[in-house]
Amino acid sequence: MSVEALSLLQYNSRIKRLVGDSSVQACWVKAETSDLRVSRGHCYLELIQKNERGDTVARLGAVIWATTFMHLDKMFFDVTGKHLATGMAVMVKLNANFHEQYGLKAVINDIDPSYTLGDMERIRREIEARLKAEGIIDMNKQLPWGLAPQRIAVVSAKGAAGYGDFINQLHNNELGLKFYTCLFEAVMQGANCVHSVIAALDRIAAAESMFDCVVIIRGGGSTSDLNSFDNYDLGAHIAQFPLPVITGIGHDRDVTIPDIVSKLHVKTPTAAAAFLVQCGAAQLERIKTLSDAVVNVSRDAVAQAREQLAYYGNYIPLAAQKLIETSNLRLKGFVQSIPLVLKSRLSNERVGLQHKQEAIKTVVGTTLERQRLMLTALTDKVNLLSPQNTLNRGYSLTTCDGHVVTSVGALKAGSRIETSFADGKVTSIVE
Repeated sequence: MSVEALSLLQYNSRIKRLVGDSSVQACWVKAETSDLRVSRGHCYLELIQKNERGDTVARLGAVIWATTFMHLDKMFFDVTGKHLATGMAVMVKLNANFHEQYGLKAVINDIDPSYTLGDMERIRREIEARLKAEGIIDMNKQLPWGLAPQRIAVVSAKGAAGYGDFINQLHNNELGLKFYTCLFEAVMQGANCVHSVIAALDRIAAAESMFDCVVIIRGGGSTSDLNSFDNYDLGAHIAQFPLPVITGIGHDRDVTIPDIVSKLHVKTPTAAAAFLVQCGAAQLERIKTLSDAVVNVSRDAVAQAREQLAYYGNYIPLAAQKLIETSNLRLKGFVQSIPLVLKSRLSNERVGLQHKQEAIKTVVGTTLERQRLMLTALTDKVNLLSPQNTLNRGYSLTTCDGHVVTSVGALKAGSRIETSFADGKVTSIVE
């Protein structure tokens, strides 16, 4: 069977005539940028479209010629604060251009920056404004750093390249600093990202005392992959977290809500590791400075002590000699003064002794006279009360068997009694 075939050039010419249709010229198209690069002022990129699962369902190569790119990139940056880059959602005005030799190429002649800013930026700004209005946006920023954070809680996907870079950079640091890391696995993109990261943070908060800070990291990716991080609940959770939080979840051009509310936002996971190593290095330097200061102070103290010791070494013999001479002079003075002092003291004691002797004589005389008078009075009293004086006054004294009889009842018939009178005694028998 004989078939008449077209040459490739003829086929491409037909496509060119079709592409030249006005219905596909100067159209506004929504897409996401990919593989963007700038060469000699021209911007080359691919426009792609993804479905809800993230699969690419359409792709088209595009170019922005240098004269147009300079103007469009400046306009885009003035509105969005970012330069055109890979992973951005854009709305561009395309002209299709097909060349028989170079194939189909879409030429971008205009761009709508407000579309890129779009809902994502609007929502992000609304979240930021809400966090600021609630007074919590800077709470995590106000937490103090530990002197040298070493116990690090890491929120990341276990197999992520960014996590591996972070661990390698941290544990293999040139200073040999020791760090203790604990991974709290989380999904770092997609619909489950927010819930997963918050759950990981809650597990860290339950063991807060075991860590010095938290590091949330992921590798690079398209801007659309970071959209899930722009979430109020996640931002509020990080803003009010009790430990300082370091975020390294995107490239330098990407700033998400967690980056805004965290204690520290770094570009990459390795930058987070470098910061922690730098903190440790600063403390080592501080310790070295303090150590040097201690050494210098000790050296100065020893030098001063040596100077004082040398001074005292020279001074002590002279001081001792002077002290000996002074003591000798004082001793001579004491020796010379002893006889005079002794003589004066003996004279004073002699006079005092005479006074005491006279006082004793006076006291003894007075005491003897008083005792003599008392003795005379007692003698008179004894004489007055003596039995003989009683008998002289006409009384008698009766005794029986040597005992004084004071009652008739004490006597019995036949008892022998003796009665004493002033001038004699008589003996009687009781009948």
